[in-house]
Amino acid sequence: MKQRMRFLDGMEVETIDNIAESLVKVNRSAAVVKGGRRFSFSALSISGNKAGIVGYGFGKSRQVPGAIEKAARDGRKHLMRVPITNTGTIPHEVEAWYCGSMVRLIPASPGTGIIACPSVRAVCEMSGIKDILSKCYGSTNPVNLVKASLVALSNLRTSEQVAQLRGVQL
Repeated sequence: MKQRMRFLDGMEVETIDNIAESLVKVNRSAAVVKGGRRFSFSALSISGNKAGIVGYGFGKSRQVPGAIEKAARDGRKHLMRVPITNTGTIPHEVEAWYCGSMVRLIPASPGTGIIACPSVRAVCEMSGIKDILSKCYGSTNPVNLVKASLVALSNLRTSEQVAQLRGVQL
């Protein structure tokens, strides 16, 4: 079942403070024109407050600083909430696909740290997760890995949400 990611609205984003950005990848592409090569850059960044809110941004520009700035601005538009347990991990195991990339996120005991590739590590750090195990399958494209990890985090449910869905009390 494909579930849409629910991003925070603009009014709610304005109330959040201490949003930091982390640059994941800068990609250079070239267009061959009559005078030679014309380069353009794309940047992928992760935004979050390290307390349960995380998002991603993607920006393109002719220069690297412009692409990074656009990615940071775009990251503030795509923020979402992530349920984190009191011990600093996720409530349950989850996996998700995005295009050719699959990410499996597994809760870990305290003191384990973040065992993940650089793309998934940036998402976990910015969301405030301290202990997690992960495995990536298929494509290792950083953009698709970031989106797959955000889809996986959006599929997480707390025990209170599951109890409410089942109509039972904890």
